Amino acid sequence: MKLGEAYVEGKIRVEGSLRDIFEASVRFVHAAAQPDRIQRLLRAVRHTPQGDRRAIEYHYDVSNDFYRMFLDRNMVYSCAYFQNDHDTLDQAQEQKLDYVLTKLRVQPGHRLLDIGCGWGALIVRAAAKFGCFATGITLSRNQYELARERIRSEGLQERCEVRLQDYRDIPETERYDRISSIGMFEHVGLKHLGAYFRKIESMLADDGVVLNHGITAAHPDNRIVGMGVGKFIDRYVFPDGELPHISLVMREMSEAGFEIADVESLRRHYARTCEHWTGNIERNRARAVEIGGEKRYRIWSIYLVGCAFGFARNWMNVYQVLAVKARSPSPLPSTRAWIYRHA
Repeated sequence: MKLGEAYVEGKIRVEGSLRDIFEASVRFVHAAAQPDRIQRLLRAVRHTPQGDRRAIEYHYDVSNDFYRMFLDRNMVYSCAYFQNDHDTLDQAQEQKLDYVLTKLRVQPGHRLLDIGCGWGALIVRAAAKFGCFATGITLSRNQYELARERIRSEGLQERCEVRLQDYRDIPETERYDRISSIGMFEHVGLKHLGAYFRKIESMLADDGVVLNHGITAAHPDNRIVGMGVGKFIDRYVFPDGELPHISLVMREMSEAGFEIADVESLRRHYARTCEHWTGNIERNRARAVEIGGEKRYRIWSIYLVGCAFGFARNWMNVYQVLAVKARSPSPLPSTRAWIYRHA
């Protein structure tokens, strides 16, 4: 935490690769800190609609141009899916979108809800390629405005919409055939996971399918990343973010009335994704500083390097969990063949 803070605040200067500095700092912290002290940093967080909106605005409403510098052409801000070693980031992110929609078995005419839709990549892809009626919600005005613009430019207004809306405010009368949540539940809070999944269950059609894709804690007791890394992320990057372990995710989904149909770790894919983002932002340093300032560049450069480092070493993980309603006949085939048909 202190080393990251000193770098962000300009108190130390780094010569050479941030990756090497990160490697050295981890060894230093392991030697200097007491393991039992650095592992017990989980704090109680109150997740109110107002607080969640402020946290999202802090993280996402910097500038669309800032994110455009290091993301892919579709501006997908979540783990990509690399089918081959030579895949570009653009290819891998489009493959991820198709992978999610294929897992969900999205069909023409389905109603799809994407909770935390970002800049609209998934809903645009779903409407244009899979022929469904897609709705996305976000708390970020920047994301909302750009997603609306993309929908209009693609001529998808009849099949695609984006709302500036909290998931808690979706009317109880709305029903969807398919629901996706990509990189969203990290903002929900551990104490609110049950309510979050119950809300999703209430909106899902009886023969519907839901896919939750999110970053998870490595420790079964839901500890934040140790060595002060989690504290740094909370202060500078993701205010009020909390990561559940995959076991807690599955328990809360089951208690909310879901049957877990498939669970897949994409941890190594996320390490590669963050490596691409790191290279992109470093190559565009001058532009990043021009848009967001030197301090913000420092925050994001060390954050992305740390994510690539952490995912490669299983400090955290990322899982896709596919589920259906437990009390209804499953709409899914009895094998996984359909998932990999287009892989």
